[in-house]
Amino acid sequence: MIFLTALPLFWIMISASRGGHWGAWMPSSISAFEGTCVSIPCRFDFPDELRPAVVHGVWYFNSPYPKNYPPVVFKSRTQVVHESFQGRSRLLGDLGLRNCTLLLSSLSPELGGKYYFRGDLGGYNQYTFSEHSVLDIINTPNIVVPPEVVAGTEVEVSCMVPDNCPELRPELSWLGHEGLGEPSVLGRLREDEGTWVQVSLLHFVPTRGANGHRLGCQASFPNTTLQFEGYASLDVKYPPVIVEMNSSVEAIEGSHVSLLCGADSNPPPLLTWMRDGTVLREAVAESLLLELEEVTPAEDGVYACLAENAYGQDNRTVELSVMYAPWKPTVNGTVVAVEGETVSILCSTQSNPDPILTIFKEKQILATVIYESELQLELPAVSPEDDGEYWCVAENQYGQRATAFNLSVEFAPMLLLESHCAAARDTVQCLCVVKSNPEPSVAFELPSRNVTVNESEREFVYSERSGLVLTSILTLRGQAQAPPRIICTARNLYGAKSLELPFQGAHRLMWAKIGPVGAVVTFAILIAIICYITQTRRKKNVTESPSFSAGDNPPVLFSSDFRISGAPEKYESERRLGSERRLLGLRGEPPELDLSYSHSDLGKRPTKDSYTLTEELAEYAEIRVK
Repeated sequence: MIFLTALPLFWIMISASRGGHWGAWMPSSISAFEGTCVSIPCRFDFPDELRPAVVHGVWYFNSPYPKNYPPVVFKSRTQVVHESFQGRSRLLGDLGLRNCTLLLSSLSPELGGKYYFRGDLGGYNQYTFSEHSVLDIINTPNIVVPPEVVAGTEVEVSCMVPDNCPELRPELSWLGHEGLGEPSVLGRLREDEGTWVQVSLLHFVPTRGANGHRLGCQASFPNTTLQFEGYASLDVKYPPVIVEMNSSVEAIEGSHVSLLCGADSNPPPLLTWMRDGTVLREAVAESLLLELEEVTPAEDGVYACLAENAYGQDNRTVELSVMYAPWKPTVNGTVVAVEGETVSILCSTQSNPDPILTIFKEKQILATVIYESELQLELPAVSPEDDGEYWCVAENQYGQRATAFNLSVEFAPMLLLESHCAAARDTVQCLCVVKSNPEPSVAFELPSRNVTVNESEREFVYSERSGLVLTSILTLRGQAQAPPRIICTARNLYGAKSLELPFQGAHRLMWAKIGPVGAVVTFAILIAIICYITQTRRKKNVTESPSFSAGDNPPVLFSSDFRISGAPEKYESERRLGSERRLLGLRGEPPELDLSYSHSDLGKRPTKDSYTLTEELAEYAEIRVK
């Protein structure tokens, strides 16, 4: 133990004050442990001209005025004191030397209070000084902790006890300092007002774990049973550390999600939940809960928790993964292509987890990927077979979505094998079956008759489209001597294709119906008709100019639905009726489409009583309308 001594300041002041005035000097406050003693240093002064023979003095308790009859602590004249101070008080100073130091022993709590000194120089020269000393009876050491203790920064904690009893000297020791540091005793120090303290120091570097640590100091007096202990809790300041937080969170779309963030710090931190720089919630607390109601895929992402106080900050993140079914796939790419081109189609979607993507056509899988959000379909050289409807299907464990799209392959016409002609009785029906994209124009050509019939002549041609296949039907009615050659031509912007339509079973059907006997009879009838016609023509040639009649050119085919407007009005009604009879025959049936002559033959005939094919049909249409 190191003892420091110093010359009491108040003794110097006494010597310097001689020849002064009435006054007293003593510590305003002084403390001592219960059961020990205390020496209250005191000095006083009076005017020199008084020059008393003897100087007496009185110490009072809690009041300076005798008329109030305060308890007498010490009285030099009579040694009569209050019962509370009997055997406990004595004067240490020499009043003649103006030293009024008082010693109190066997201190008990009831002795704590104000102590006043009164000088008695005899006669009327008595004076009660207003200055006084307050005695504090204590039973715990005083532990002094710096106002701010920061983790990681060295700190000094002191234990201070009063040392104002000349009979008992305290000894100090630290309690609960293990792991903090080794104490050192600074020694006995004099305070500003002449009192003394015993001091012990403890140096250490606190950690966050030392926060709230209970540190104690013990004061003991040798050769006695007196021991006094005092404790102080360390308030260690330290920056936040996030100690509680969700790991990665998976949640199904529409469910409820709670994210928890807890931090350890002193003082408590400001906790903030953030996402993409946006503050979602904040509060000064040790933990903070972020509630997400009915989560959507838009809330999928990384969430950050920031904890901060005046001494630092900490932050951590948590990833929220919202699980949901695939969105409806989108298709980007070529949907119209020309035959032979390369087609690339991209199907994409969004889901969590990534889906299985499949592209198929007519239940045939063309491409598929697993756990990818995009699927590329490559068709290096498209053909008409690639035309049609496709489906892109995306699925995961949470659902399935699909999108249909059409690939349109454009190509030149192709005449299919189903194209043919068939003759039955007096009707010839031809089918021209064409596959193409875009839709072609179809025409039927009769080269031996120099006649072409296209789709616009709906009286003879009926067309129907199904998908990429166009079926055009040409119907010819009339008793044909032999099936005509019919060529079907289909044309679009990518090219043209022609095919001479084959007849299927026409002659077999005819001969099967009439049989061998019927054939002989039919042959005889034909010879008779030819002879009749020959004779009739000869008679006409004698009386009329050369012309041709309906009998010269027997009808080969006709359409029962054929209508043509705009017949010439230069013919008289009688002539119209005559022409109608020639075209309709006996029962008023539709006119037969005369194809027995070519257009070049028609041009060589006499023009007086003859008509072209168009004029005959026009006349017929006008007559039928009327």
